[in-house]
Amino acid sequence: MDMTALLLSRIQFAFTITFHIIFPSFTIGLAAWLTVLEALRLATGRPVYRVIFDFWLKIFGVAFGLGVVSGIVMAFQFGTNWSVLSKMSGPIQGPLLMYETFTAFMLEASFFGVLIFGRSRVPPWFYLFSTAMVALGTTFSAFWIMVNNSWMQVPSGYVMENDAFVPNDWTKIIFNSVVWSRFPHMLLASYLTGAFCVAATGAWYVLRKEYHAESRIMLRMGLGLAAVLIPIQLFFGHLCGGYVNTYQPAKMAAIEGRWNDEKPGSEVLFAWPDVESRRNLYAITLPPPVVIPFFSFRIMVGCGLIMLGLAWLGTYLSFKHRLERNRLLLWLTFLSFPLPFIAIITGWFTAEVGRQPWVVYGVLRTADAMTPFLTTRAATISLVIFCAVYAFIFLFGTFYIYRLIRTGPVGKLFATPRLAVSNRQTSLANAAHIFPEHSHVGAGE
Repeated sequence: MDMTALLLSRIQFAFTITFHIIFPSFTIGLAAWLTVLEALRLATGRPVYRVIFDFWLKIFGVAFGLGVVSGIVMAFQFGTNWSVLSKMSGPIQGPLLMYETFTAFMLEASFFGVLIFGRSRVPPWFYLFSTAMVALGTTFSAFWIMVNNSWMQVPSGYVMENDAFVPNDWTKIIFNSVVWSRFPHMLLASYLTGAFCVAATGAWYVLRKEYHAESRIMLRMGLGLAAVLIPIQLFFGHLCGGYVNTYQPAKMAAIEGRWNDEKPGSEVLFAWPDVESRRNLYAITLPPPVVIPFFSFRIMVGCGLIMLGLAWLGTYLSFKHRLERNRLLLWLTFLSFPLPFIAIITGWFTAEVGRQPWVVYGVLRTADAMTPFLTTRAATISLVIFCAVYAFIFLFGTFYIYRLIRTGPVGKLFATPRLAVSNRQTSLANAAHIFPEHSHVGAGE
């Protein structure tokens, strides 16, 4: 086996999945945010929610497209670099990915066109329904991916036939308790990503004294949602730690940095237990990687605690009507937009690197899952090409989203045939209507 090709293949998969996960986590949160905005527009009749909806719909569309493009490559890697894994786990992972296609992609493809082109062609209730269906589709996508990954973390409900994992109990695969702690954890992480991106954008507009009504809605709703969700996220994070402690003690030892006999620090393949001395003789072990899980876990938790502090303080000041005047907190909120992305990426590093050297925990090693006879040259070429293409996609997508945010939530509310009120005047009028305590805004500028 070419060990260099194995290392390059692992780096390539880590690079592509790290890049890809940014966009699904962002769009899952935005889809839910869009549903809330459209529901508020119908319930209150306030046009400002339509302006914010249209603004974030453009960003959602770009991020959604980037997620689809970057995700297509993931399937090719299973065939080019990890064909043994595909062959052995295909009877389980193939149907799970098919379920994702028939549920998530069907809903997203069916109703996303309505969001883009159908507002003037369908009744308002159906437009809201379509928005909710797109959000449900993104949720289904996350669910099936988490079922798939959770089976690799804690394999169950299968038998070995002809060197393949063949399912014999789908309920154990889909309704595994591990899934029902990891899936809500990932879903809440996506909602928090959307919430903090929205709040950061609102804080930026407040600091620039632009879009007064829209910016305050984004800032307050983003921080308020995060203030409620983060404690729930911490609870599900605790549940995820419980499954790691039960099923993957070596990963827990790496996370906690335990080197001695407090907990097993390595996976024991073979040993002769010496009961009297409480040690293993002639042990053959697979030591797990320690540095990455140890630090990535702490970075993830640190990001969560910082976001919790910002969300709670911002929500408190919002109730006191002092949030928009606290420039330090506005700057901290604006600068916090990378935190949920960092937390998600480091969380995945903790889960995936800590699982090594197993690709299917305890039954299939990563080295044995690689495509036989894959050369260093082939692995190097594909890695370079992937890095170049992904870098171009990321730079283009990020720049375009930045341009959309710079343009801002443009709308022509309160316009009349004789005089179209400017966007800034419109936003000031909306601010006075929605936030009476800020009705003086703009008078002394």
